[in-house]
Amino acid sequence: MQPDQRTLLASAIVLATGVLWGFYWLPVRALGEMGLAGAWGTAAITAGTVVLLLPFAVRNRRQLARTRPVALLSVALGGAAFALYSIGFLYGRVAIIILLWFLSPVWSTLIGRFLMGWPTPRLRIVAIVLGLAGLAIMLGADGNLPLPRGAGEWMSLIGGILWSFSTTGIRARSTITALPAAFVFALGAAVTALVLAPSLEPMPSLVPSQALTITGLALLTGGLWWGLSLVALMWATIRLEPARVSILLMTEVLVGALSAALLADESLTGFEMAGGVIVLFAGLLEIIPARHLKSA
Repeated sequence: MQPDQRTLLASAIVLATGVLWGFYWLPVRALGEMGLAGAWGTAAITAGTVVLLLPFAVRNRRQLARTRPVALLSVALGGAAFALYSIGFLYGRVAIIILLWFLSPVWSTLIGRFLMGWPTPRLRIVAIVLGLAGLAIMLGADGNLPLPRGAGEWMSLIGGILWSFSTTGIRARSTITALPAAFVFALGAAVTALVLAPSLEPMPSLVPSQALTITGLALLTGGLWWGLSLVALMWATIRLEPARVSILLMTEVLVGALSAALLADESLTGFEMAGGVIVLFAGLLEIIPARHLKSA
């Protein structure tokens, strides 16, 4: 495959991943309606992913054994962050949950600056200010304090912060390849969901006919979203500039907001949309290649 063709394929994969994750809330809420309320649905999805990826983990067990514990923990922490994001869809509006997650570039820049000592370009400082301003406008749209409302919004916000810690650790320490990384990622998510599940909702009691349908949907969701799409994304991201990856993934916000408006009758107020636009603009500023900027 020629370099241009490889770049085009990688771009198409990232774009498709953003679109696909924009619809992720649908199977999560479907499982909730079938009886897997709270974190139980995410636990089923991620446990199914662990089972599907286990053969690849066994095949790559030597690589996993050689990988530094901090790298494994960083990948697993990413899974924990995604688990919170996934659970949040049952407790909040889709568009707000996604937009809160997309504040993660702001947290990543702060972590890199103050914990890792990495230089911060001036324009990214502007991005931080804009991102926090957008957050305040979006969450304070009803005139109340600009704080997350409800468990779902808090989960997405905390998940985005954990994701930023995860990606920082992965960038600094991890050399693990895509398939075993996806297994560790899913394992971290499954453990997190299973730990949280009893505290959020009682353990579901399902009849055999429900169990078969739920198992099928959980395996399909885990295999498609947490397995295939994430492995493909990992393959694509190492072949593209980070800025292009981030921009293409922003299709998740558009698809998620539109699909929720059309299928779940969820809409944003004018202030919420304005705050969301500012958050996305801050993300665009943050991903401008560092070589074009001066450090502060």
